[in-house]
Amino acid sequence: MATISSPGIGSGLDIKSIVSQLVAVEKQPLDKLKLQASATQAKISAFGQIQSLVSALSDAASALNSVTGWNGVSATSSDSASVGVSAIGGTQPTEFSVEVQALAKAQATASAAVLPVGSAIGAGTLRLEIGQWSGGTFTAGSGTPVDITITATDTVSDVASKINGANAGVTATVLTDASGERLLLRSKNTGLAAGFQLSVTADADGNTTDAAGLSRLVTGSTVTQAAADAAATINGIAVTSATNTFANAVSGVTFTAQKVTTGPVTVTIARDTSAVQKKIEAFVKAYNDINNVLNDATKYDAATKSAGMFQGDSMTLSLQSALRSVVQSATTGSSVFSRLSDVGISVLRGGNLEIDSTKLSSAMGNMDELKNFFSNTGTGSAQGVAGRFKDLTSAMLSSTGFFHNKQDALQRELDKNSQDQQRVNDRATKVEADLNRRYSALDAQISSLNALNTYMSQQISQWNKSSN
Repeated sequence: MATISSPGIGSGLDIKSIVSQLVAVEKQPLDKLKLQASATQAKISAFGQIQSLVSALSDAASALNSVTGWNGVSATSSDSASVGVSAIGGTQPTEFSVEVQALAKAQATASAAVLPVGSAIGAGTLRLEIGQWSGGTFTAGSGTPVDITITATDTVSDVASKINGANAGVTATVLTDASGERLLLRSKNTGLAAGFQLSVTADADGNTTDAAGLSRLVTGSTVTQAAADAAATINGIAVTSATNTFANAVSGVTFTAQKVTTGPVTVTIARDTSAVQKKIEAFVKAYNDINNVLNDATKYDAATKSAGMFQGDSMTLSLQSALRSVVQSATTGSSVFSRLSDVGISVLRGGNLEIDSTKLSSAMGNMDELKNFFSNTGTGSAQGVAGRFKDLTSAMLSSTGFFHNKQDALQRELDKNSQDQQRVNDRATKVEADLNRRYSALDAQISSLNALNTYMSQQISQWNKSSN
């Protein structure tokens, strides 16, 4: 045993050092407890990572289990510069030809030139109506006509601003050239039914049809572009659209006329196998990610004699076993495919999955059965593989599932460790106070005895001197 010695005054004891060393001995259990707490905290973090990976696997399985995930289609045009095309999921594969005879147009007009530039146009009331022209006759639509009041000081630019502010279905601009100012109007929408008529219902000069006053903006105006629907044929059958987009001609398919064609454009709708393949690849990757982490966490390296963080942990091993059980299971949901290996997904040594692209491509040639293999909604053995993974991972991630229970167990372990550390510290504090009290008392006693010893020595010395 080491000797505790320190020079001092009074009693000669270094009480502070003695107590400090004895308290350090009392606190030695803290070293082990702190290491245990660090290890538990590392496990909590590791399980957080595992939980995140299982969540990613759940998402990948959900994508394969979802009906909409198998409804993806590709839409292509043999001349996308002339005819653009898109299709919603679930659209039946088909092919048809499209020819575009005319693009949709918006009506545009220009008034007669007004001079001098910037002068007042004259008071009165303008009326704008949206409707359709046919053979020079205008038929108003169901919308309410918009009346615009023009004051005596308003210029052509003021009139344009008031028209734009009235939200009457047209836009107005002013063109100034050598002839003067012209009011340009253009419908906001294309198509025959989006034509418009500008008229004067009141003019300060009393005449609403002459070329003077406010009437100048209508009398002598010209149509610079007539409203028109887009015209096309689908397999030779004529169709029209107020816009250049044909959304209802073919069920589930929307095609857009970009320009007039000189020949038929072939539109093809097919199942999007690339989207399905990406979902399968994402599923395999998500499974391999969690499998690799679990392998590392539960392994034992005989060469280095080191164990993974969860080597021998029953809950972690049960998680790994449950995932592998689904991988190795068979389904009767498909009449063609039973196991993952049937669709080109094999299990490697160590549990990882590997895709045989040739075999998977062949399986995708029978998309309906491949869909049933992964997402059949039956129960028991008839349930699709993706559905099984979704159910398993959802249960694990639930508020009463595997991860919740494991995290709770680890947190309780951490809390108990914290309490144990507190008890050691409390005991050490109590021991420190007791030692300080006892050594202080001892120090006082020794100091008193030392003083008495000194006094007695002095007296004896005096006695000896006196006797001589």
